[in-house]
Amino acid sequence: MRMQEKTRLAELEAEKVQYIIQQHLRDIERQQKEGEKFRESLQQQAQAEAQKLRYDDELARKRMQTEREAQRRQDAELVKMQEAAALRKEEVRRTTEKKILEKMLEDEKEKALLKKQNIQANAEAKGEALTREAKALEDYNRKMLLERINGDKEKWIAAINTTFSHIEGGFRMLLTDRSKLLMGVGGVTALAAGIYTTREGAKVTWGYINRILGQPSLIRESSMPKFPLSRFKALKSTSASLSGGAGFENVILHPSLKRRIEHLARATANTKSHDAPFRNMLFYGPPGTGKTLVAREMARKSGLDYAMMTGGDVAPLGSEAVTKIHQIFDWAKKSRKGMLLFIDEADAFLCERNSTHMSEAQRSALNALLFRTGDQSRDIVLVLATNRPSDLDAAITDRIDEVIEFPLPGEEERFQLLRLYLNHYMLKEDGKNSFWDSLLKKQRQKIQVKDISDDLLREAARKINGFSGREIAKLMASVQAAVYGRPDCVLDPQLLMEVVEYKVAEHHQRIKLASETST
Repeated sequence: MRMQEKTRLAELEAEKVQYIIQQHLRDIERQQKEGEKFRESLQQQAQAEAQKLRYDDELARKRMQTEREAQRRQDAELVKMQEAAALRKEEVRRTTEKKILEKMLEDEKEKALLKKQNIQANAEAKGEALTREAKALEDYNRKMLLERINGDKEKWIAAINTTFSHIEGGFRMLLTDRSKLLMGVGGVTALAAGIYTTREGAKVTWGYINRILGQPSLIRESSMPKFPLSRFKALKSTSASLSGGAGFENVILHPSLKRRIEHLARATANTKSHDAPFRNMLFYGPPGTGKTLVAREMARKSGLDYAMMTGGDVAPLGSEAVTKIHQIFDWAKKSRKGMLLFIDEADAFLCERNSTHMSEAQRSALNALLFRTGDQSRDIVLVLATNRPSDLDAAITDRIDEVIEFPLPGEEERFQLLRLYLNHYMLKEDGKNSFWDSLLKKQRQKIQVKDISDDLLREAARKINGFSGREIAKLMASVQAAVYGRPDCVLDPQLLMEVVEYKVAEHHQRIKLASETST
């Protein structure tokens, strides 16, 4: 029985424990649910607060944007107002200046009108006074002349009567004496014949001398002597130039081009000494690159006479051009040493014969030159120079044996040209005062060259890239003019580079204008 009771008590105790456990589990579950609800409420509250913060931030952003837009509009309005005020102020200023200018112009017109009236009145008064004075002087001179004529009238009449009486006596003597009459008539006849013979003989003699010694009108420059006595001077200068060798001291060219020119000069000299036919040449390249100078030096070094003509002089001659061309070649053949005939701007009348702008007279002149150069000559070396070799007629280029290009000088050649012209325009200029200049003219002020080194000249040579030899010579002439513009006549690096910069800008502007003109 007790055992059952114990068992029953144990079961009851177990049920009680089970109940307590269940009760605790229900409490725990309830607490969990309450915690979840609290968490959810916290999350909802946090979300609500975050949403409220976002809304407040959005409102603040919109408010700031609205304020910025309002400020921007206000600033724009302010700028417009300021611009309008400035425009009104400028308009008022222009109106005021216009009124002032109009007033000044009106005043100037009134002053000019008054001045003109005063000048006109003064001129009229002076004119009337001069007229009255001239009239009075004329009346006085007329009166004095009449008195003088009346006083000298009797003297002139007596002198005329005496003269005619002597003439009458002479004629009576001739008429009475037959021998004196014949001598008088013969003397007058001989005198008239002598005058006529002298005049006509002088014309014939001068024409003959002119044909022998005269230089054709197309030749602008020549080394041939015009008169017999000048041949001795020419012979002396020629022998001096030949004894100096075949170098081209004053010609600045690229070394390879210079060697070729010297070779052609020696070949031309040897050709003449061996009585072989000469070779014709064509020099082409930009203006101012030394073509004319090289032709002149080549003639001098090879012992030939030199003559230069310009192609642009042929067209104005019209129908006379053919005769003038033949005169040149006939005259050139009279040279005992041989003639180097240099034709500058050859494309001016030796262009393509099919060209539409070529006149009939130019075509005839071209044909005349082609006729005279059809065969190789032992008397004349023909040297043509042009900037546009492609414009030459095909028959002309067929007669050319040597074609030489003269490019623009490189940096080294530009440096040598600067040194050459610096020495020519600045350093040697001081030694040109002769004795008579010192007596009859004002003494030239000496140019002082300070700190002009080779490095400075090389820097200037780099800056003047694209300059021709003629442009470099003009550059140094401008430097000389700038030096003479100074009170102390001092050439320093600053002045040299200033002129170089100015000339470089001028060179580029000239190229720009040429390109605009060509387009």
